[in-house]
Amino acid sequence: MNELQDSVAFWITGVEQGEIIHAQLPAPASHELRVRSLYSGISRGTELLVYRGQVPASEIQRMQGPFQEGEFSFPVKYGYINVGIVETGPAHLIDKAVFSLFPHQTHFNIAQDSVTLLPEGLPASRAVLAANMETAINALWDAQPSIGDRISVVGAGVIGLLVAYLASRIVGCDVQLIDINPDRASVAQALDIDFATPSQAKSERDLVIHTSATEQGLNAAIELAGFEARVIEMSWFGNRAATIKLGGSFHSQRLQIISSQVGHIAPRQRSRWSYQRRLQLALHQLIDSRLDELISGESDFVDLPNTFRTLNTPGNVALCHRIRYAAN
Repeated sequence: MNELQDSVAFWITGVEQGEIIHAQLPAPASHELRVRSLYSGISRGTELLVYRGQVPASEIQRMQGPFQEGEFSFPVKYGYINVGIVETGPAHLIDKAVFSLFPHQTHFNIAQDSVTLLPEGLPASRAVLAANMETAINALWDAQPSIGDRISVVGAGVIGLLVAYLASRIVGCDVQLIDINPDRASVAQALDIDFATPSQAKSERDLVIHTSATEQGLNAAIELAGFEARVIEMSWFGNRAATIKLGGSFHSQRLQIISSQVGHIAPRQRSRWSYQRRLQLALHQLIDSRLDELISGESDFVDLPNTFRTLNTPGNVALCHRIRYAAN
């Protein structure tokens, strides 16, 4: 192959500004693969906070992506959902589809141990949900649900849908997904999940998981919790403040609010699970074709600057937005 290859990447160049930038890749090193992107995905929570310049100063180091270039003060190449084809590397990997935590870029070099082969039966187009599925798995490890628990999930975005989907498979659990948008009912129904608007939500729950990234959602989660229940907070508010109502029955009900974040494996699993093993588990959970319901849109890589602007529009209710790359 040529010593250098053209590559194109999406960079966030300022607050709510993005550009497609050309570069040249050197030949991959002996321990590296050359990967051509098929799809990438946009994490509407974290990536849009980066796009808006809302990463708190205290989190600048901790929030760096594995293959990030630049800084959050801009410009920055950021993202962590990529599915591609191996073009250069060991013979057994050539033409294999792999998942990696690489940003939005047409071609890239990456260490062999930083990619994960897609399992048989999982199409590349659905594998863009892998990072979200990992987050959902880690949240349930943190939540520690039990057989027969009454579980509510507040917020029917991609993460909330995946958490409810996994929780609904636990024997005997009564799982309800709650969102202010009644249109989410059809997606929940496709996954065999009970759906309710806030006025219809069941109360006295054993476990409540909050994913809406709004203070209204968090306070609703607290109100739904029963005696000595756990409220799992999955939302990341960036540099926004949230007012939490700790009056009322919060103390008399002896409630617990527990943080869950995917950057660290949940404590009870940490001694036995690696990040690679957790990712492999996530990929295998995506083999269910019903999860295609979580892909609400798709656009071309070259349109990414406009796609980010659209997703950042107030009131946008997209789920997972998939980016497709032209064949080369």
